[in-house]
Amino acid sequence: MTTAALPILPAAVAGARTARPRWERPALVGLLIATAALLLWDLGSSGYANSFYSAAVQAGSASWKAFFFGSSDAGNSITVDKPPAALWPMMLSVRLFGLGSWQILVPQALMGVATTGVLYAAVRRQFGPGAALLSGAAFALTPVAALMFRFNNPDALLTLLLTVTVYCLLRALEGAHTRWLVWAGVAVGFAFLTKTLQAFVILPPLAVLYAVCAPTGLRRRLGQLLLAGGAMVVAGGWWVAVVELWPASSRPYIGGSQNNSFLELTLGYNGLGRINGNETGSVGGGGAGGPGGGGGGGRWGESGIDRLFSGNIGGQISWLLPAALVLLVAGLVITWRARRTTDSVDGMAHAAFLAWGGSLLITAVVFSYMQGIFHEYYTVALAPFVAALIGMGVAVLWEERGSAVAAVTLSGTLALTAVWSYVLLGRATGYLPWLRWAVLVGGLLAAVALPFAGRAGRRMLRATAGLGVVAVLAGPFAYCMTTVSTGHTGSIVTAGPAVAGSRGGPGGMLGGPGGFGEMRQGGRDGGQQPGGALPQGAVPPGQGGQGQGGQAQGGMPGADGRGAERPGGFPGGMTGGGPGGGGAGGGLLNGARVSSEAKAALTAGADSYTWAAAAIGSQNAASYQLASGVPVMPVGGFNGSDPSPTLEQFQEYVRDGRIHWFIGQGSTTAAGAEADGGRRGGGGPGGPGGGTSTEIENWVKATFKESTVGGATFYDLTTPTS
Repeated sequence: MTTAALPILPAAVAGARTARPRWERPALVGLLIATAALLLWDLGSSGYANSFYSAAVQAGSASWKAFFFGSSDAGNSITVDKPPAALWPMMLSVRLFGLGSWQILVPQALMGVATTGVLYAAVRRQFGPGAALLSGAAFALTPVAALMFRFNNPDALLTLLLTVTVYCLLRALEGAHTRWLVWAGVAVGFAFLTKTLQAFVILPPLAVLYAVCAPTGLRRRLGQLLLAGGAMVVAGGWWVAVVELWPASSRPYIGGSQNNSFLELTLGYNGLGRINGNETGSVGGGGAGGPGGGGGGGRWGESGIDRLFSGNIGGQISWLLPAALVLLVAGLVITWRARRTTDSVDGMAHAAFLAWGGSLLITAVVFSYMQGIFHEYYTVALAPFVAALIGMGVAVLWEERGSAVAAVTLSGTLALTAVWSYVLLGRATGYLPWLRWAVLVGGLLAAVALPFAGRAGRRMLRATAGLGVVAVLAGPFAYCMTTVSTGHTGSIVTAGPAVAGSRGGPGGMLGGPGGFGEMRQGGRDGGQQPGGALPQGAVPPGQGGQGQGGQAQGGMPGADGRGAERPGGFPGGMTGGGPGGGGAGGGLLNGARVSSEAKAALTAGADSYTWAAAAIGSQNAASYQLASGVPVMPVGGFNGSDPSPTLEQFQEYVRDGRIHWFIGQGSTTAAGAEADGGRRGGGGPGGPGGGTSTEIENWVKATFKESTVGGATFYDLTTPTS
């Protein structure tokens, strides 16, 4: 394992670890500042973004118990359906700076900057600052990354931790360093506490790579892997152990499970169910037999090798994916002779291609063929792998461009990327038609000229290369600008303009076709700020207009009602309620609009109750909780299908005077029940077969008097009808 490899990489790459040109530090600082500016631009326009998680953040800022468990409410009735690691940074931010859109979302944006920095550091060690800058820019300009690092879903922290894992693995490979391998295990453990089993997807190729290529004896390699595995179990298992050992009667119900078990949630709905589609209580699940018909992924889109390139998913992640696959093969071929050792720069270059490429391939295969719930934004996990391969592959081919094969490969990759960008830009009708032609012409010109540009001098060569880089990044840059120029709310969001068949965005851009104007994506300005102030640019409740794609469907508190109807039958904004009064019922994609009268009713005497109110479904409850700042129990979890609380428990809470109001469902639509963002329980509140939430609602209606508060249906649980 210590055989010296022939120096197949040039000095510019081989000396990457030590050479630091004068321009490197300013360029790196500029990259990080530009990334921060992109991710922080008009960040508050998304309001509370996904109110499901924002309500949990609000709860955790008020209760340390809710902080630890990731409860949806400070009364600790039920948790969100993920472990809480992704919520903790946002909860701490809100504890320090108060509740608001920026306080919730800035930690996510900073994670994007951190991921760019870690990616830069990883690529630079073997391939130099130029390759690292290209990788960082490619990552920052990935549309789905520009979306998810401005949103409050767990995917932002997961992507950062996966990038850290590969970085630590590569550092460990350099000299068989136990410490770095253990840190890789710790990163995976915390990634598990972020999004459960998705953290383990990249483990097989990374573990095999270390077991085969680490420059030490087999026994030591295996021992190091066992230590790293132990670190992973400790980092990810301590919280699970506490939750499972904690008496169920004194902790919140585990949201998303059917038996109040985190292990069940992990192995079922959030685990194997995502692969085979057998998600207990899921809306249609996946597979050919699910709603939506057809083969493959059923409701969640057709599965197959082309999934990541098709429909709206292609515009999220695939701009550079074909190039990354070509460059992975090219990089492995060029570094082939050093494949069995990592005690040389050449061997580490080969190992880097295997690490990033293996992570990309296994994640892409899982995403392509999973039969269960799949959303476009999941693909953000691929972004650092694609970006790393772009920088590394271009660096190797650029240094080898004296070879005709390398030059043709580099030019062909550039041409392929320009053509694919042309295709992707054409999928959004009327979106910047001039740009797709500019990208195609510029990219093809650069591709044709690149093999001959060196004969005209270094300046011409650099100009040609610069034209090629601009051409291939122009498309994703435009998508990123469209993404950051609008707010995103709800459970299903996508980057860029609307594409036919998309479930995450509306049907038009208010700025008109071909511009970077606002596009209403799942409800604009989706969160009322503390104290009742509306985000800048929001239209007060009840004054919503009509988006370019269709009639408004409501929105988050303070939303402008321009959700618009999405192609594919999924309504934008919230899935229930109308554009009328301020108390319209919420839905499963987004929440209700909360009137000042409803807010006043909830806050009056709220300190005397554990929960100021109860409402079926987490999005409904979240809207009222975020607007009022007091705990609201989400009966049945995300969409009312979790058996929490039971009717008997709810009746006991009412007898003990722990809940003041029950908020009726109002005008929640059947379409809303169908488009629940991939959660459990189709067929309306209570999930399959009705469920406890339906029993609770029926009991409340039969026992307590109905009243209208600001357009919403309220039941005073302290005053029975008889």
